[in-house]
Amino acid sequence: MPAGPSASRRTVLRGAAVVPVAGLGLAACAAPGNGGSATPTAPVDLGAEKEVPNGGARLYKDHNVVVSRAEDGTLRAYSTICTHAGCPINKLQGTTLVCPCHGSQFDAMTGKVVQAPATEPLTTLSVKAANGRIVAGPAT
Repeated sequence: MPAGPSASRRTVLRGAAVVPVAGLGLAACAAPGNGGSATPTAPVDLGAEKEVPNGGARLYKDHNVVVSRAEDGTLRAYSTICTHAGCPINKLQGTTLVCPCHGSQFDAMTGKVVQAPATEPLTTLSVKAANGRIVAGPAT
């Protein structure tokens, strides 16, 4: 049997094997399903104000929000939708948010990127304490 047809068949089979793998790579850069991956579009009650300590932060996964409190008591809130690929961030280590998709890290106190691949800071949200509760929503 001539060598030509075997090489051609091998090439076709290799190409067929690469296509699904390339598709997985593209899927890894896409945001997970839309269920629960949106930032609040209206003010939302996150919980008791005392849950966020001075100099610390609290991640509210169900609402894709992180709230931090400076040493002086000032509250700040950020969307926890990663600015790199739109993945919901689900991990807070101290005051560092870690994206599960590609490892981007953000400072929960400032929203700034501390580790790439993300290059843009997290979206700032409005936040206030009212009647002992934390309420966050879209920036005003």
